[in-house]
Amino acid sequence: MPLNERDRIEILMMIGVGDRMRTQQEVCRLFHEMHPDREPVSQSTVSRIERKYRELGHVRDAPRQGRPKINENVQQDVILSALENPHCTVRQVSRDLNIGKSSVSNIFKKVKYHPYRVRLIHELAEDDFDRRTEFCEYMMDHNNQNNGFIANILFSDEATFFLNGHVNRQNTRYWSQENPHWMQEYHTQHPQKVNVWAGSTEINGDKSYTYSPPSPTREYDGKENKKEL
Repeated sequence: MPLNERDRIEILMMIGVGDRMRTQQEVCRLFHEMHPDREPVSQSTVSRIERKYRELGHVRDAPRQGRPKINENVQQDVILSALENPHCTVRQVSRDLNIGKSSVSNIFKKVKYHPYRVRLIHELAEDDFDRRTEFCEYMMDHNNQNNGFIANILFSDEATFFLNGHVNRQNTRYWSQENPHWMQEYHTQHPQKVNVWAGSTEINGDKSYTYSPPSPTREYDGKENKKEL
């Protein structure tokens, strides 16, 4: 156990002054007798304490280097910011409280706050569930009749970037200690957006890819120029 300032002062008093000074060995033995449950001090420790007092006039610890520790009040402010606005960003909290972004991240990590990402789900109409079942049955029947049926299908996907402030999973988070299972329905053909489309199919055993460059559009008109890669 390291010695605190009070222990060092006690060692100085054991050393004594003038003609009534004890040797380092005597000080070590006396300190152990007074504190038998603690680890004994060495003569080199007594020597350093005495030398520090003669040179500096005190035995306090020197100021620590590096960034100062974040006090509890600042930690509470960071946590309150997340409670009041779970969608706040680390940059925003850092700017509002005038502390470093790394400090904000460390505080969130310390209290086990995780930035959960929103889960976007398609808005389903009442008859969409029956359509899904019908589509699965249709695909299974045609695949049983023709083994190469799946190879003739163009599988595609697209990414939509909204221009009107619609939620974007890449920069939207929800700070919480537990998963809030945050979901939001959205329309696939929302106005004011940019679409990026890509597809993959297999023709004569060779894979073919198509790609549509991003282009802003107000409403989807079904006409997109596709480029084969």
